[in-house]
Parts: sequence; C-alpha cells; structure tokens
Amino acid sequence: MVPTLAAALGVKGHRPVVGTRDCKDVLYVFAVINLISGALHANTLESLQSANRKSKESKTKRMQKAFAAHLRHIGRVYPEGQFKRVVLTIDNAPWHRGKPIDEALAENPHLEFYRLPSYSPNLNVIERFWKKLRRRATHNRLFDTITDLKASVRASLCYFQTMREKVLTLINGRTRRSPR
Repeated sequence: MVPTLAAALGVKGHRPVVGTRDCKDVLYVFAVINLISGALHANTLESLQSANRKSKESKTKRMQKAFAAHLRHIGRVYPEGQFKRVVLTIDNAPWHRGKPIDEALAENPHLEFYRLPSYSPNLNVIERFWKKLRRRATHNRLFDTITDLKASVRASLCYFQTMREKVLTLINGRTRRSPR
C-alpha cells in the first residue's frame, strides 16, 4: 500500500501541499472478507528497499510466501471442523500460484480458490474495500517511515473490523435507506 493523492478541500487562494519521499518501501496488505458476516481478517508484509537489494529472492517469491502464510491464517480462523468449504475469490496475480501456495492449500484442504477472469477487477468485491481503505489510511498523507504507514493502515483495518455492517454495505454496493 503506497500513499496516494486525491482531491482535497483547501482555503481559497492557498494551494494544499502534500510532500513526497523518494522511498521505494512498500506495505503489502492481504485481506479476506467474509461475505456473510462482514468479518475482516488481514495480514501485512513490509517490503523494504534496502532488504530487497540484499535478498536473492524475487518479489514474486516473497509475495508467494506471504500469501501462503495468509492462507494458513485463514485456515486457522475458519477451521475445517466448523467450515467444510471456504471459497476464496482471487485474481490471477503471480503470487496466487506456486509451490508455497500448493503447500498451504494441502495443509488446509477445505480452502479452495475461485479464480476470476484476467483483467476483471470490477468482479472482485474486495477491490471496493481496497479503495475505501486507501482513502481512509493514506490519501493526502506523508509518512516519515514505513512504520507510520503500517500504523495508519492497521488503525483503518481495526476500524473496519469493528464496523462489519459498513463492510457489508461497501462490498454489497447497497446503501441503507431510512424509514419514511
């Protein structure tokens, strides 16, 4: 998750200023939303430019390991004894396949993937959530460190974890009507 810029209100005659940093550190967020209860479960992965230069591992390999750990987390949150079948909707990102993913799925046989067609983010319900999370956690903000970014994202994730009705409204695309 990289901080983003969006339209902002300001005082007439004064241009709002948001600084930038020449930093290639990135925070990746893996999340799953229960479409019935609105429960949100997320994991993060820091990708630090200095560590990546020293590492011999590719970005895809690091992401595969992180996604496999996320799948194991989902397997613990939704145990096979209680949930016979857990279907995860995913896109065709390169880190959604590979040996680490196959191993995680073998450990959790009740987890299965529903793969979306290529280039169809509008079909993935979690994309609406990502948009709101970015707006709440990163829009028009400058973070001095990746730790500050992570704290902001985690605070927003905690907010959405407690506001299940808001998450359900967001992913279902409907708004609550007031009684007349």
